[in-house]
Formats: sequence, structure tokens, C-alpha cells
Amino acid sequence: MRIIYVLFLCLMPFFSAMAQTKSPAAFLGYELGSRFTPHHRVVAYFEHVAAENDEVVLEYYGETVEHRPLLVAYVSSKSHIDRLDQIQEDNLRRAGLLEGTPQTRLPITWLSYNVHGNEAVSSEAAMMTLYATVDPQQKEVSGWLENTLLVIDPCLNPDGHERYVGWYAQKAHGQLQPDPQSMEHLEPWPSGRPNHYLFDLNRDWVWQTQRESRQRMELYNRWLPHVHVDFHEMGIDAPYYFAPAAAPIHEQLSPFQQTFQEWFGRNTARYFDENNWFYYTKEDFDLLYPSYGDTYPMYTGAIGMTIEQGGSGRAGLGMLNALGDTVTLTDRILHHHTTAVSAIETTATHSQQVLDEFAEYYRFNSTQPKSRYKSFVIKASNAPDKVQPLLDLLDKNGIRYGKSGRHAPLSGFHYLKGTTERFTMDPEDLIITAYQPKSVLTQVLFEPEPVLTDSLTYDITSWALPYAFNLESYALESRLDPGQAYIGSEFQLNQPDSGTLAYLAPWHAMKHAKFLSALMKSGIRVRNAAYGFRIGETSYPVGTLIITRGGNERVADFHKTVTDIANTFEVPLGKTRTGFVDSGKDFGSAQVQALKAPKLAVIAGEKSNSLQVGELWHFLEEELAYPFVMIDWTRLPTMDLTTYEVIVLPSGDYGNLSNPGIQKLREWVQQGGRLVATEEALASFADQEGSGLKKYRDEEEESRIFEATHIGSEEELTSPYQLRDRLRISEEVIGAVLQVQIDSTHPLGYGVGSAYYTLKNRATRYAYLEKGGVNVGFIPSGTNHRAGFIGRKAKESLHQSLVIGYEKYGKGELVYFVDNPLFRGFWEGGKLLMVNAIFLRNH
Repeated sequence: MRIIYVLFLCLMPFFSAMAQTKSPAAFLGYELGSRFTPHHRVVAYFEHVAAENDEVVLEYYGETVEHRPLLVAYVSSKSHIDRLDQIQEDNLRRAGLLEGTPQTRLPITWLSYNVHGNEAVSSEAAMMTLYATVDPQQKEVSGWLENTLLVIDPCLNPDGHERYVGWYAQKAHGQLQPDPQSMEHLEPWPSGRPNHYLFDLNRDWVWQTQRESRQRMELYNRWLPHVHVDFHEMGIDAPYYFAPAAAPIHEQLSPFQQTFQEWFGRNTARYFDENNWFYYTKEDFDLLYPSYGDTYPMYTGAIGMTIEQGGSGRAGLGMLNALGDTVTLTDRILHHHTTAVSAIETTATHSQQVLDEFAEYYRFNSTQPKSRYKSFVIKASNAPDKVQPLLDLLDKNGIRYGKSGRHAPLSGFHYLKGTTERFTMDPEDLIITAYQPKSVLTQVLFEPEPVLTDSLTYDITSWALPYAFNLESYALESRLDPGQAYIGSEFQLNQPDSGTLAYLAPWHAMKHAKFLSALMKSGIRVRNAAYGFRIGETSYPVGTLIITRGGNERVADFHKTVTDIANTFEVPLGKTRTGFVDSGKDFGSAQVQALKAPKLAVIAGEKSNSLQVGELWHFLEEELAYPFVMIDWTRLPTMDLTTYEVIVLPSGDYGNLSNPGIQKLREWVQQGGRLVATEEALASFADQEGSGLKKYRDEEEESRIFEATHIGSEEELTSPYQLRDRLRISEEVIGAVLQVQIDSTHPLGYGVGSAYYTLKNRATRYAYLEKGGVNVGFIPSGTNHRAGFIGRKAKESLHQSLVIGYEKYGKGELVYFVDNPLFRGFWEGGKLLMVNAIFLRNH
């Protein structure tokens, strides 16, 4: 009896701890599924579970723009939790990122929830799954954790989550109201899907333009999990989707990665079949675009999987689908929880093979890269200021690089020309080799043209970094290793000089735009050169910024202020003691125009593309740090626009001249404003009175393009119904790169160079501008397609078409961007175009 009593005393702390761990319902005061849980209470529940259980540890890895915490929970057996640091380091050794031999063998299963804020079922399911790992009534789940370390991120997008949950709490009925027309099922613009800056975080894994992504990926790449499950919701009428994924599946993915998806899919199907739940696999969600929550893990050695539950932001607590069934939040939570349990089980069941295949993935790919191209050369002839953003991106993703260190004659694919040719490698050239741990990700990001096993894809089909950054680069089919470590040149601080008449700054990279923005905010007047000029032995190209003493007499300590700002952005300044140039235009010429800091506005609201509004918002606020106003489109007709010099109209469906908002903007432009319109916003001006923008130059061009793109062959007209989608894509552009000829003598083209590589996501075309308009960027006839999928008919229609245009309109100006130069914040080559459109006026 004494032995039993002592044993009871020893076990009391264990039972006491378990008794103190409350279920989500007991902790929150309501059953999961009866309402949405605010983010702070989700965090509080995770903190509660961690406080009561030694098997759970929290790590706060960052904070959102709106100051909400980002965190993960590590869950496993106590013995594993006590060795978290060693498990982490051993896994990096397994990937070849750290030296040494791994001493532990534990696979990592990572569950990510709520990357889209209005897919808020995810965070509810995360709480259910967390509790299952510590609930004594669910010992099977905790038993699996002997064979895996579980990482749970309950909410990747807290700001979007709160936008949705707060709105829904205001609109929801006291009793379940499943009518799809009820206000609670009609989420307003911009919805809770994106983050604070209206970015889609699920497309930002590689690019890491957003604060949440950067903080999360720094943590993710410290661990490199073996299985990553990304939980989502989709349209209300879809049932449930889980892996295996659909084609196209990138050729770099290993047979085992696909085999594991099959294991997981069959295991999950077993649970769903037992409950008579409908689901589908192998459709819609492919594995190509590298910046998703399934593909990025795949390209870094994990088994990445997208999970989709029907419902999304519309379903709320419950809504009728097309069949008349009520899709409830309670059911959606249970489906996601079941899938999470299946993922934990599948990893635990195959734990040792998961580890072995992960190690083999890194060993094989780092020594035998699969891609046709094994090495990539970034020429030293590229301006260092344009190369640095690329290096920053490589650093974020753990991709290694170095300098050539030698001269050598080589042959490679020249990205910008689209041809294979001979070239000379120079010692300062940058080398990125596929023979490194992050081999697959390197190859995927630099491949000139992804191999498409199926053209019906979910996203863009080209993202090659040399095009995105507009850098002269080569892809080589042979191995080429760096000969030297890359050490950037040390910036030499600018020194103030009271004898200087003008400081001269370059204009070809975003750091120069940031410099200009800072000067303008400091009240410093800046000029720029419409013609290249030479002073002594130094030549300065068109667009050069000229900061003169004259006109800046009111600036206190002018010389120190200018040089301090330049040093902040590491912009080297030239100096001159005279405004008399040896060739070109003197500084007093009308062709050396003073730039005015424009009062800027961006149109936003229900007719605007929220993602483009977000791209502009983030670009202006976070990158340029330039003040602007967002104007609600619905209130535009009553607004006083006379205080603004520049307005940006993002892509959107704004109507035509009959719309009061468009009328207001046209009147404002006629009085002297500059309107910058992008993508679909151009339709409000095309073929309208007073505008030179047209879809076709004349009837002959319209007839030619119509015949080439609309009149189907007999095969098309008589094709089986199920093949129509595949034939239709001949008219589409799915994220393809095309070379654009740039008029670099126009202010819109300053600093860009003679060619720009546009990412085109639609086949919409516009004719060359006539009657005084300027075709600043255009696609001429001939070979201009560089990468990505573009249908045969679409390609034909884009010959001799406008990409960037400018025209006078009354006293004002219209700037047209047919494509989005700020696409997802990572298309670096287009950013200077937008800056030019905002700041540089015609001379």
C-alpha cells in the first residue's frame, strides 16, 4: 500500500497539470464554431496550453504592421522538447547548411494557418489541433509526437484575420442565417484576405516583400521542416481539397515528395470516407510557381501541401451552398483538424524514410543538379546599385554566391537577348552555382523557362530573376563555381564641400529614388538632366539628379544636409564648382528642370484591384517613404482634387465617361493634373473622346488581329467540350515575360535603359499612340517573347502594341501602364518606371 501511495503522490503533478489544461471551449467560454475567435484570444489560448504543458513551447518570431504578435508552438514529447536546439541544428546539418553529423533523428511537421485572413476557420482549427496533442483522451495523437516535432503557426496573417473577424462580428445575426444574400455573407472591399498592406502573403514566400513574410521565413529557414501543410479555404460550392497536387508538377520535385503526397492523400481520404465527407484531389492546385506555401517548401526539400476547405470569407458561421446544404463553421473546423491529424500521423508513420529522403534530396541535388542550366553569371557590367537588391533576395533565401575571380571565355544563354552566345567572364562577375545546398530553389528561380507539363496553371509561368531585376546575365549548362567570396565594395562617405556649386547623383536604381524622396521631404530642390552632359573628364547620363546651391538658399547647412542624406542611402555624389558644362545643357537651361515634390494621391475602394492598391501603398510608404493620400473611389465625385498634382489610378473597373468619378478625373487632368493609370484602368480612357488611347490604330489593324485571334480552325470549332479550356489558352497570357523597347530620352524612361522586361498577365492590347502621344515602351514586331506561357493567338495580337504611353490631355498629362510595373512588389525592374511617372515631368 505504501508503494501505491508513493506512486500516487508522484503522479499527482501530472494529473494536476492535465486537469489545468482547458479545452478551447472551456478557456474561451464558447464552443469552437459558434463564433470567430479574435486573434488576441487565439494567442492567449496558445499561451495557456504552453504554460500548463512541458511538451509545448512557444516562440514569438515577430510582429505585424498593426503590432500583433506572430508566434509558433513547438509540440512533441518532453525528451524532444528538451533538445530543440540540437534537433534544429542537426536538421541543418542534414541539409548541408551546417558542418557535422546529425545526432538526432526526428522529422518536423509544420502546420501553417490563416495566411489569408478571411479564411478564418484555420485559426479555430489550430486551437482544436493544439488541444488534441495534450488531451489525455486523445493519446493516439500524443503518441505520434514521439516520432515527430510538430510546429503550429496559428495565424500567419493576424491583421487580415482581425479585419475579417471584426467585420463579421458586427454583421452576424444572433441566430444562424445561411441565406447567401445576407450582409454577413457579402464581405466588403478589400476583404480580410490580404495583410495590412493588402498583399497576398501566400504569394510572398520567396519574395518576402512583407514584414510578416520576412520574419516567418527567417524562422522557417532556421528549421527547414520535412512536411509543411498550408491550410486555406476556397469557394463555398467546392467541397474539400487535399494532396496529391495537380499538374503541372515541376520537374525538380522528387519521386518521394510525390509519393508522400499520395500516402497523405490516401490516409486523409480514409478519415473523410469514414465520415461521408466529400473531397477531391489532383485538380486545380499545381506545383509550379515558387512562392506558395506548398511549392516553396517543396523546393527546399519538404513535402509541401495546400489544403482547401469550401467556405472562405463568405460562409461565416454557416451558409447555403448551391445544393442547398448549410456549410457550417463547425464542420469546416473539424475537416481541417482531421487533415492536420492525418498529416501528423503520416509523418510519424514514415518518420525514418522522411528523414532519409530529406537528406538524400540535399545530397543529390547539391551534387547532381537536374536542370539543364547548372550555373548563372550576373555580369559586373551591371550597376552595383541594381545588383544589390538581387543579392538581398538571395540572402533572404539562403542562396550562396561569389565572385568569379578570373577571366574565361564561356558560352551561355543570354537572358535579355533570348539567345545562346559566347561571352567573356570577368573576375568581378557574380557566380551563382546550382552545386550548393539550396540547389533546387536556385535552379527554379533562375531557370530561363520552366518546363510546363501542362499549360493550365494556377499562377504565372515565369519569374526568372534576371528579368525581374533587368540584369545582364547568362545561364550555363556546365558547372561554374565562384573563385572568390563576394565582398561588396565599401561605400566611401560623401563629404560636405562649401565650394561645391552642385552635387550630382545617378539615376538608375531604387536607392536613387529613395534619395530623391528624402531630399524632397527635406525641402531641397532637385533638378534633373534631360540630356546627358560632360564636365571635364566625367560624363553624366540623362536623368542625372542635380542638387544646386542656387534655389536652396533657405536650406540650413545645405552641404551637410545633402551629403548626410546621400550617405544614408549610400549614393555617391559627384561635385562641380560650375554650372557651365563642356557638352550638353548648362544647369540654367530649360532642359535642366527643377523637380517639384508632388502632392500625391492613390485611388482606392470597391472598384479598385485591392492587390494593386496594396502594392502602391507598400511601395510608396515602405520603400519610397513618400507621403500620399488614399482617396475612396465612391467619394471621388465630391472630393476637391485641386490640391493634388499626381493621382495614381490602379487597375480596376471604373466605367467610362458616363461615370462621375471618371468625369471628375478627366476634368482634373484637363486643368493640369497628371494621372497615372495601370492595367484595367486604361479601359476607362480607351477609344473615348479626347483620348488618343485606342485598342487598334485603324480598321485594318483591328481586322488583322481579329482574324488571327478570333476565327477558330475547324479543329477548334468542333473540339470536344472537355478540351475547350485547353484550346482557349491559345488566347491567354499566363505571367509571361516580353521584351519592351524603351524610349530612354523620355522622362518615363530615364535610368531604365533601352529595354525593359514586362511581366504580362493578360492579353489586353492597345495600339501605338498617335497625334502627339509618346510610345515610351512598346512591343515591336519580331521576337520579343522571353519566358513564360503565352498563347499563339495572344502572341500575335501583342505585336506592335503599347506597354507604356504618355499623352497631353488639356493642360495635364495621362500616363498609361498596360502592365503592372509593381507586380507583387518583387518585379524590381518596373519600380523606377513608377517613380518616373510620379516625380519626373516633361521638359
